[in-house]
Amino acid sequence: MNYESTSIAGDRQMLTGPDGTKRSRHRAVIVGIVVILLVAIGAFWAFGRKGGDAPAAKAPPAGAAAGALPKVTVVVPGRDTVTRTVTGTGSLAARREMPVGVVGEGGLVTQVLVEPGSWVGAGQVLATVDRSVQAQTAESLAAQVRVARADAQIAQTELDRSKQLVERGFVSQADIDRKTATRDAANARVSVAQAQLAETQARNRRLDIRAPAAGLVLTRAVEPGQVIGGGSGVLFRIAMGGQMEMRAQLSEADLATVRAGVPAEVVPVGDTRVFKGQVWQVSPIIDPQTRQGIARIALNYDPALRPGGFASARIGAGASTAPLLPESAVLSDDKGSYVYVIDAQDKAVRRDVKVAEVSDEGALIASGLMGDERVVASAGAFLNPGQQVVPVRAAATPARKE
Repeated sequence: MNYESTSIAGDRQMLTGPDGTKRSRHRAVIVGIVVILLVAIGAFWAFGRKGGDAPAAKAPPAGAAAGALPKVTVVVPGRDTVTRTVTGTGSLAARREMPVGVVGEGGLVTQVLVEPGSWVGAGQVLATVDRSVQAQTAESLAAQVRVARADAQIAQTELDRSKQLVERGFVSQADIDRKTATRDAANARVSVAQAQLAETQARNRRLDIRAPAAGLVLTRAVEPGQVIGGGSGVLFRIAMGGQMEMRAQLSEADLATVRAGVPAEVVPVGDTRVFKGQVWQVSPIIDPQTRQGIARIALNYDPALRPGGFASARIGAGASTAPLLPESAVLSDDKGSYVYVIDAQDKAVRRDVKVAEVSDEGALIASGLMGDERVVASAGAFLNPGQQVVPVRAAATPARKE
């Protein structure tokens, strides 16, 4: 009992300060809890009112909301008939090049009558070859023809005289037959001599180098004083009729779309002029190494079209009807090409498309659009799918010239 009283007295003294005030631990704990509760209630009240008022604060006037939305330019592409073009590069050449060499025996060249760039006619002499020996041979054969004709005339005269005497009985029929045979042999010798003379004259004419057809002389590889023969090779190259062509190298896929007769435009390197022509032949084979083929474009003669030169070509590959968009309207990422279409709620919607061709006129859409959609013409890269916008219709553009 005394022990308990002593303990209680000691506890009271510990909870009481020197000035007699009580320092109760329980009271301090209670006060702390009350303060925390008050702070929590105040915070809840403050944030709760702020959250409740937020919708009213975020709801701006109708005019202010419209002004905050981005404006975008839209186009309605429709469906246009566009001529698809294929581009390629290649070299210029004569459409029909005629190599001219030695036809006859050859000999010493005495004169060259044409230069590269000269226009010549069919059969015109390009170069002459010395024929002094051949001329003497021709004279000898001509003399033999005259001798044979004289012999044939004597044989004919004797036959006529014998026919007059046979009626009188002075000449037998056997003599007439012999003289007839002699006359026929003499006439045959005349024919042989004439054939030999004609052959020699023909050989002499072949000594001259002549143009096989009318055209433009491209190259010359012979000079006066040069000895030429059958192994001399090509002496002249002639473009028949002066016709030129471009041999455009095209990929296997592009070549499959090109047909003979389609129009083409050719621009030689170093020249800004455009020369119009048409494809006259499409290569039936593909080079297995380069996977390319040749489209041959016929061109009219012009001094700027020099065989061996380089040129670029645009070839028509048929017409197609499809939507045509400005090139700026088509975007691309790792998923492919796409555009932004504005729906009925004026929200941007991504639309995947397939581009058939990109040209100076724009991007031709092969699939993905019907043509009546409102498509963002530019600045589509700054939009997000589902974003609200203010569409502005683009000004009408002048009709394209076909």
